[in-house]
This record gives sequence, structure tokens and C-alpha cells, in this order.
Amino acid sequence: MTVDIDLALSSGAWPFKEAAKLVKRFKRNPPEKGYVLFQTGYGPSGLPHLGTFGEVARTSMVIRAFQEISDIPTKLICFSDDMDGLRKVPPNVPNQELLTAALGKPLTDVPDPFGTHDSFGAHNNARLQAFLDQFGFDYEFLSSTECYRSGRFDATLLKICQRYDKVINVILPTLGEERRKTYSPFLPLCPDTGKVLQVPVHIIDAEKGLISYETEQGRKIETSVTGGNVKCQWKVDWAMRWDALDVDYEMAGKDLDESVKLSSIIRRVLGGQPPEALSYEMFLDDQGHKISKSKGNGISIEEWLAYASPESLSLYMYQSPRKAKRLHFDVIPKAVDEYYTFLGKYQEQEQGDRYKNPVWHIHGGKVGQDEIPISFALLLNLVSAANAEDKATLWGFVAKYAEGANAEKFPALDNLMDYALKYFEDFVKPNKSFRPATDQETIAFKSLLKRLSTFDATENDANVIMTEVYSAGKDAEFENLRDWFKACYEVLLGQSQGPRMGGFIALYGIEETKLLIENALNG
Repeated sequence: MTVDIDLALSSGAWPFKEAAKLVKRFKRNPPEKGYVLFQTGYGPSGLPHLGTFGEVARTSMVIRAFQEISDIPTKLICFSDDMDGLRKVPPNVPNQELLTAALGKPLTDVPDPFGTHDSFGAHNNARLQAFLDQFGFDYEFLSSTECYRSGRFDATLLKICQRYDKVINVILPTLGEERRKTYSPFLPLCPDTGKVLQVPVHIIDAEKGLISYETEQGRKIETSVTGGNVKCQWKVDWAMRWDALDVDYEMAGKDLDESVKLSSIIRRVLGGQPPEALSYEMFLDDQGHKISKSKGNGISIEEWLAYASPESLSLYMYQSPRKAKRLHFDVIPKAVDEYYTFLGKYQEQEQGDRYKNPVWHIHGGKVGQDEIPISFALLLNLVSAANAEDKATLWGFVAKYAEGANAEKFPALDNLMDYALKYFEDFVKPNKSFRPATDQETIAFKSLLKRLSTFDATENDANVIMTEVYSAGKDAEFENLRDWFKACYEVLLGQSQGPRMGGFIALYGIEETKLLIENALNG
């Protein structure tokens, strides 16, 4: 390995910090299975959202960082807890009565309300895999139902049965008095109704894994914990999976910190070492509420990609995983522009700084060049001001601003135009609201008109133009020039925020901007 490991580890990038945990874990002895196993978990009780994707993307970044500093092979498992019982009907799916009738059944036994797959679990699993495949993640998908029913978990299920008291005593102190009386780490599947039952369980033969319980109808059942007859309660299930698969790394949301703690204790009870972990903060919707698959209050995977590039999404996932972040449509333009800013810096950086650059982690160290002459935010404002409905109109403005610019020379910008047109149509245009200029603002706009009239129509030096914008605001004696810029956005563009005006005018054109101001002053 020719990589400067110390340089990578000293970069401070969080994926390298996580990878360093695994280097330390296997410093003396490599894993007996021959590879380091990373796992991500997903509950298919609702349509997959970007939080689900984020966990896979972030884990993949840790894998790539580990591969940079270690020769030990790696493997990623994306695990679906699709044997979990359906607890409530998500509001964002059709045929809700179909799901209501199947409440309590494993997700893989719940009918698919979309009518495209064998079950609701299978439908959501397919949606997730399709998106992960689109991003090129290298992973193995595992279904909880298949693992339970195929016997893959049998050895660990027997171990839990044999160490039943130790396992149950980890959980009982965290429960209320009434729940303690009925709690069991095993959830039997009722042979009569097919539902996942939360009922008291009695051990008949711990070594053989034989248990007994009563169904909701009062029928006494004796069965084995193996072969898919039961599934485990959540915290025990997590530890069971770590043991059965020998998981070395799994990150989780901060809301699961207590679950991680208890599952880690159970993993030790079962005789193994819990995986290394990163506790990441939650994604929030536009109201500051936690995003939920069942509520459908976040952005879907498909929605982000309708308005921005996959790389912008990966950047959003990379940044500050330990900070709670709003995940709503208005974060998309910023993510797009930040990605191209980091990309533009990469080729000029030394290796140590490249390890700090998010694009190294987004592209797994294989970073290409992709230049754009204007920002996505500026492009959005151009669409707004020009009332553009097609890319040909936009390229007309860009070609005047950057001589010789075209789709062949800047394919990335050509793609961004598609995104900008759709984003404007769906989010900016419906909310545009122009207002008349105040007396003070009118003085400033007339001053700006006069100043722009001194320029040649081909002037496109953003800094020179910006100086005149500042001066126009000073002519009107604005105490805070931010108020003047806000007036430019609200009066000229019909929106509360906007671009640096010098750059916008340079792109939009001197004559076009003069006409924009004249029309605004004339109401």
C-alpha cells in the first residue's frame, strides 16, 4: 500500500476517524471471517426516504476510508427488518384498507397496496435497492424474513434461548412494571392469524429451543424458536443480528442511542464484541420535526433527484453527520453549489487537503473534473428573471456571459439547466410575489439605472457592476445595504432571497436589467 496512512488519519475527515476505530479493532488479529463487515439497517414499514439512503451513503464513505488505510477486505450488508409486524398504516400509500386488514402481520405477508410486488415489504425493499443500485453502492441485500425462515439465525436464536435469563435481565430494568410481566425477547408468529404476537413466552427446553405461549384466541402453542417460528424484539433482534452475521460496524441515529447501548450489552452476553458505531443526528422537515417513513414528511429519494444531481445529495449526507439538519426542498440549491465549489478546489489541492475535501469521499477517491461557469443559484435566478421555459433561452444568456459556452463544452451545466427549470416551476414560480418600491428604494433604482446606462451593453465584469449597485444604495442613504439588496430581490425578482446582484446583472445583461428596473418602477 502506497497511501500515506498518517496523512489520511490526520486529515480530520470524519470517515477516516471512523475507519481508525476499525484499524484499532483489528490491530492484533484480523477478523476470522476474512473481511470487515459493515451493516446498515432499514425498516420497510414505509416508503424509503433520504434518511435511509444517508445511512448507506455514509457507511460507504467509511468503507472507502478504511480501504484507503487497510488491506483487510470489506463487505457491506443492507439489512431489511421486513419480518417486523405492521403497526400502523402509512398515510402516503394507496389502498389503505388493504393494509388495515393486515395490521400485525410481518411486512412480507402484508399485501402490496401498489399491486406491483408480492408484499408491501417486498415493494419497499425493491424501491430501496433500485435507488442504491442507481448510485452504484457495492452491497449485499439481506431480508430478515429470509434469514429467519432459512435458518441463518437459528444458532444465535438457540443461544438466546439458552441464555434467556441473562438476556431478559438486560431489558427488564428499562420497562414499566406491567410490561415486565409479559415481556419476552421472542415474538411468536401466530399459526392461526399470521400476526407477530407480543405475548408471554415460557421456556420448555432451553437447549433445544422449545417454547410455549398462548395465541390471542387462547390456544396453547408449543414450538421452536428456530425456522422462522418467532422473531426477536427490537433490541434483542439487533444484537442477535450482530452475533449471527458477526457485524463489525454499524452507525445509527442518535434517537437509538439507548437501543445501541442495550443491544451492545446483549451482544456481549452472547459472547461477542459489539460493532464500532457512529451516532448521527436526525434529519428534520421544514417544521423542525423528525422525518418519518410512516408520516412521509421528508423528501423522497426520487424527489431530490428530480431537482438536483446525485452528487449534491451525497454531499448533503457527508456534511456534519453529528448535527441535526433540515431536509427540505430549499436546501437543494445550496447543496448543488457547494458540491461544485469543493470540486473546483480539488484538482489544485495537495493530498492531505484532498482527504479533507468532501468530493474525495463522495467519489471514493476517484475525482474527475466538471466545470460550470455560473452557480446553480444564479441559474435559478436567471430562469426567474427571464421567465425561461427551455434550455435554449438559458444558453443564450450564458453564451453572452461566458464566450463560447455551450452544452458540449459544459455538459454539467446543461444538466443543471434541466434541474433549474423544474425547480423554478415547482418551488419558485408558485411563491413569486412582487411588491412596489418604496420612495427610498425608487431613488436607489433610478440611481442604478443611471449608472448602468454608462456601461457598454456587453459589460459582464461582475465586480465592476457590483460596485455600482453598492453606490446606488448609498445614493439612497440606506443605513444597512442589506435592505437595499433585499429590495432588489423583492421588487425585481419577486422573491425574498437572491443572488449577488453584480453577478446576476453580468449574466442577465445590462440592457435586460435596465428594462427589468423600468418595468418594476412602472408597476
